[in-house]
Amino acid sequence: MEHLTTEMVHLNQTFKNKEEAIRYCGEQLVAAGCVSEDYIEAMLEREALLSVYMGNFIAIPHGTDEAKKYVKKSGVCIVQVPDGVNFGTEEEEKIVTVLFGIAGVGEDHLSLIQQIALYCSDIDNVIHLADALNQTEIIDCLVAA
Repeated sequence: MEHLTTEMVHLNQTFKNKEEAIRYCGEQLVAAGCVSEDYIEAMLEREALLSVYMGNFIAIPHGTDEAKKYVKKSGVCIVQVPDGVNFGTEEEEKIVTVLFGIAGVGEDHLSLIQQIALYCSDIDNVIHLADALNQTEIIDCLVAA
């Protein structure tokens, strides 16, 4: 995964719920100049339409197709949540320990989702990301993938 910088990797975060987690990912993409503020609401809308939980303790918050107009440049933020955040319901918990907030120009969007899903299909890779002690360790894992 190219263009990953330490500013886009956030360790040891805690969230009360998935909305707070998605909003945080969106704020990082806004701060990096990848998207406009409107993209954050589109990320929440996307979760309401179809869960961004991907299994193996990961979620990939991203905007709806209609929100592509808010994307200025492709980008990814990675957020480590050691205590986990529930992306399911009270009855059926879907705990997430690593979030990948993404925004993609054109076909980059689908490409990013595919790269992340493929890498995280191996639970050992997810454990490594969840246990990483610094940003460089996370970047090294993903760039080498």
